Amino acid sequence: MLFGKISQQLCGLKKLPWSYDSKYFWGWLNAVFNKVDYERIRDVGPNRAASEWLLRCGAMVRYHGQERWQQDYNNLPTGPLDKYKIREIDATNSCIMNIGFDHMEGLQHVEKIKLCKCYYIEDDCLERLGQLENLQKSLLELEIISCGNVTDRGIIALHHLRKLKYLLLCDLPGIRDKENLVQVFKAALPSLELKLDLK
Repeated sequence: MLFGKISQQLCGLKKLPWSYDSKYFWGWLNAVFNKVDYERIRDVGPNRAASEWLLRCGAMVRYHGQERWQQDYNNLPTGPLDKYKIREIDATNSCIMNIGFDHMEGLQHVEKIKLCKCYYIEDDCLERLGQLENLQKSLLELEIISCGNVTDRGIIALHHLRKLKYLLLCDLPGIRDKENLVQVFKAALPSLELKLDLK
């Protein structure tokens, strides 16, 4: 009798919260990959911890003084923790998301970031990027391409990146008012080269 009542209740559920649907599984796994371990950042330094995060999520990094991209998590360089400073980030097709952006807090030497086809990049991510004081002082180039969750709000938040010299915005269907974006960036960053390839 008791079993019958329980089975009736279970059969009445449309979708169980622990569904095996692949979309939810990958979303959960990607959130795990983005989780910030503040002890790890303290122990190995911001550049090593951010490198681990980015590579774990499918991105690549390039260090100052090196031409080769680092993309293999298992071949991250060893040695003195302050030797390898991230200069460039290519997050093409990666699963980086807002909850992981605290990894970037201590990065002082990042000059270029490319966000291309990043499913989880949204306005909150770009707002966080614009708020990071170290990036405000170092970031020179930013490319945002085919990130479907980005809108005008997120792009406008980037005007805080005061050293930015080049901004490419391409295939962003959430952008509604291109003219306003141009005006905001002309006023905030007059020397910025803004390239728009928006439909």
